[in-house]
Amino acid sequence: MKIVAVCGMGIGTSVLLKMNAEKALRALDVDADVEAADIGTARGAARMSDLVLTSAELVDEIGEVPTEVIVIDNFTDVSEITEKLSQFLQK
Repeated sequence: MKIVAVCGMGIGTSVLLKMNAEKALRALDVDADVEAADIGTARGAARMSDLVLTSAELVDEIGEVPTEVIVIDNFTDVSEITEKLSQFLQK
């Protein structure tokens, strides 16, 4: 599975989201490749991924992509990320 973690600049918060998504995936025993990306890179990367994780503010900027976009309210809350990933995986 390929997941893209997106923030506006692709430097700080997307890396934090990437690391916490990896923790959540380990807890769920799911093997996935998580990539941190800025909004510009995310548009292309989302087309080749299974899932995009981002903030509510950036959903519209990502635009129409052929994969699900999950809004994470608190990038530091591993339990929120785990819960939302679990819901996605149960579909």
